[in-house]
Amino acid sequence: MRALAHQLRYEPTPRRIRADAGGRPIVDSRDAFLVFEPRKLTPVFAVPEEDIAADLQPSSNDKARAGQRSHFAAHTAQGQALPLRSGDLELPEAGFRLTDAALAGHILLDFDAFDRWREEDQVIEGHPRDPFHRVDARASSRRVRVAYGTTVLAESARPVIVYETMLSVRTYLPREDVNFGVLERSSHSTICPYKGTASYWSLTGAGSKGENIAWSYEDPLPDSTQLTGLIAFYDERTTIDVEGKTHA
Repeated sequence: MRALAHQLRYEPTPRRIRADAGGRPIVDSRDAFLVFEPRKLTPVFAVPEEDIAADLQPSSNDKARAGQRSHFAAHTAQGQALPLRSGDLELPEAGFRLTDAALAGHILLDFDAFDRWREEDQVIEGHPRDPFHRVDARASSRRVRVAYGTTVLAESARPVIVYETMLSVRTYLPREDVNFGVLERSSHSTICPYKGTASYWSLTGAGSKGENIAWSYEDPLPDSTQLTGLIAFYDERTTIDVEGKTHA
């Protein structure tokens, strides 16, 4: 997959794709594509123009917005930026018409410009899911010890090890095996389109290096329920020993 990263890639999806903005439905398509622009790791949806309940007009002030562009608007493929207008609602540069002939008649859409996306009736979190991205959670009996300097954060012989495409292997531990006496809940949260919303813990009194050092999916998405309530620590900020093999 890395070898293809510099190419424009697209895959048809048989799923019904819908998006709302400003309290109204804007997109409803059964003929969408997942499109990867060159050097972009996450896909966006492209749908037929007739499946968008908005006017599409070429943007006349690309240069003026150049310093304020979103990640979506920083395109790496050839095409034309399009605002979407529906009544009094305008989504600046939320559309992009590629010059690639294979996607003629389809419009790329900025995921973040819309209030809600659904795949069939399930809400999509974060960004569209990559059909080639896997999250494999495997229950294990390996002995795991997590430390921050001389402070032991967790010890367990019943981890769940997560192998996720193009990401570091992560080790999730039962809460009973975590030393919460040195952790405090953080207000930080992140969204993963494959696992759901993560809540975080920081190491008490450790300063910035100990901030948001651990996370948990307390109400994960249906495909990741095996991770419910388990705690993971950053290998990059802690020392994780898995049966004598250290990740730090």
